[in-house]
Amino acid sequence: MDKNIIEVTNLRKSFGALEVLKNVSLRVAPSEVVAVIGPSGSGKSTMLRSLAHLEVVNGGSIVIGGQDLVRDGVYPSGAKVREITSRMGMVFQHFNLFPHLTVRGNLELAPKLVKQLSAAEIARRASELLEKVGLQDKGESYPSNLSGGQKQRVAIARALMMSPEILLFDEPTSALDPELTGEVLQVMRQLAKERMTMVVVTHEMGFAREVADRVMFMADGEFIESGTPEQLFGSPQHERTQLFLNRVL
Repeated sequence: MDKNIIEVTNLRKSFGALEVLKNVSLRVAPSEVVAVIGPSGSGKSTMLRSLAHLEVVNGGSIVIGGQDLVRDGVYPSGAKVREITSRMGMVFQHFNLFPHLTVRGNLELAPKLVKQLSAAEIARRASELLEKVGLQDKGESYPSNLSGGQKQRVAIARALMMSPEILLFDEPTSALDPELTGEVLQVMRQLAKERMTMVVVTHEMGFAREVADRVMFMADGEFIESGTPEQLFGSPQHERTQLFLNRVL
């Protein structure tokens, strides 16, 4: 068994002439929580989206659980890509819930499409997860009737419906008011306690400091520095990291 569940090597991605990712490499062990911080436009979201195959890279390799999602810029068949990416759940900044479906409908849609479980099993799992995120009474509500924090908790429950081995979070609280941020971070803390492997792109330095096993600082399309929260926040080595932390802390 490979000791890393995610292995990214020399990832490159350009949008036209703009090089967004420059030789990005990343290793994540099972049950590790990695927080990725850095200024806007540094490539954090693009890196995360590449892991979920929401962006196609120009070069480099991504190995998920020992399987090649992309090797030297070349992807396997669509079916293989889907099989590999099904091991990951993703939570977006803007929730991406379907407005015409109830909360329960949002949770049950993907499992019903994949058809691996009975309808009763899917319904039971949805109830369990709504309870887990503290929304057991909201199953029949529509997204438009929920607060931002509630929508994001639904989005987390939805990502968990497919029993992923890895959760990817792209700025999960940046669209929320500060008082709603806490309820989302609380759910993420609980997942970390349960040893869920998570890669979290975030500007919540308190969360990164408190929950992450490792914090990685990204700027200009590459990782500049990485370390434990104590190292990175306590004594950052790189001038870019120091400047960024001085601005945000």
